[in-house]
Amino acid sequence: MKRIKVSMHVTLDGFVAGLKGEMDWIKFDDKMFDFVKTFTDNADTGLYGRTTWKMMDSYWPSAADKPNATRHDKDHSLWYNSIDKIVLSNTMTGQNAGKTIFIGGDIIQQVKGLKQKNGKDILIFGSPSVVRALMKDNLIDDYWLFVNPVILGQGISMFSRLDSRIELMHKTTKSFSCGVTAMHFTNG
Repeated sequence: MKRIKVSMHVTLDGFVAGLKGEMDWIKFDDKMFDFVKTFTDNADTGLYGRTTWKMMDSYWPSAADKPNATRHDKDHSLWYNSIDKIVLSNTMTGQNAGKTIFIGGDIIQQVKGLKQKNGKDILIFGSPSVVRALMKDNLIDDYWLFVNPVILGQGISMFSRLDSRIELMHKTTKSFSCGVTAMHFTNG
């Protein structure tokens, strides 16, 4: 059975992006990229919402080919091009292409079906609306929150509009020299 793992940058006040989707506050360093590569090494599927997939798909397929491509760009581009990409969208269904499949309708049942397949982890980068939808049915197994030392005051929250409390268990915390603290939680 596959596990669903979320990797999400958040602010100290719980936002994943500014009001207009801006993410210029996210801090990172090479050690963090190397750490996140352990997630991608253990995942054969990416799960995205429409907006995040469009952003990712506009950059990662050709990121390794750019003249100034970093080691991270090359590694992540290779991973992105090799995995199955599942995009949750009610407006793009039927537009499947290559390793990208769009699903809509009863996404909970479809994601439960994905989890039943053999293989590596299903990884979610970003996509707060997808995370919220899956949290309600306890479909997320691992949460890796990369807490950035910034307060936005307002923005897009991963945790807003939840109907009930969700208990999580803290597993580990890791600090990076750029000031980001990664916290790992699992479903309680």
